[in-house]
Formats: sequence, structure tokens, C-alpha cells
Amino acid sequence: MPVFETSEKAEHVFSGLFSILLQDDTFTQRMRDSGISLHLIQVKPDVELFVTPDGVTAGPPAQPAAIRIKMSCDTAHDLWLGKLLMPVALATGKVRIKGNVAKVLEFVPLLRPAFDRYPEIAKAEGLPV
Repeated sequence: MPVFETSEKAEHVFSGLFSILLQDDTFTQRMRDSGISLHLIQVKPDVELFVTPDGVTAGPPAQPAAIRIKMSCDTAHDLWLGKLLMPVALATGKVRIKGNVAKVLEFVPLLRPAFDRYPEIAKAEGLPV
């Protein structure tokens, strides 16, 4: 049984997670300085988010993103909980990344606060942790 029963629930959780990150001035400034934008494509259920230093929007981006990440919602859930490590997810094909490798390497460390906050978000939303 999938973790997320609807696209709306997955969109709510993941857009909320990135909204928390975007409240951090250091996070947004580093995204802005590096020219990082993120197109997150998640399936089962289907959700697309576009993340820029200015906010999170649902749906495909109006312009190409610097980084595009595709995975299932269950994989995203496991990654954010720390149950699945990104190198393993990439090696097994559970996560596919397109974009400038240097930008990807810059972006990953910026996500640390999201890994710290996600378990409490998931628990508050009634998701398995």
C-alpha cells in the first residue's frame, strides 16, 4: 500500500517541506547565489513541484530548472526519513537526476534541515515513520 493515497496529500506534504526550507534566509540566498531551481517529479501518486528561492509552485515549471529529480512518492518519503540513502537510490535507479552535476552537489547539503524536519511533518500528517 502506498504511503500517499492521493496526489493532493503528497503535494501538501512535499510543498510544505520545501516551504519550511524557503523560510531560511541562508537556504534561499544560497539557492539564489548558485542559480539553483528544482523541478521535482514524483509518481504514484503524481506530483510536480517547482522550487525556486522565491517559492514553491505546483505543476511543471514555466522555464527549465537547473536540477530535475524524478522518483516515486514512496521513495521520496523513505529518503526524507533517512531510511534510504541517496547514493543507493541513485545506484538502484529509484531516483533519477538531470541537470548540472555541480549544482546538484551544491544543493544536497542545503537540504539537511529538511531531513531533520521531515519525520515530525510525516507524523503530524498521519504518515508512517
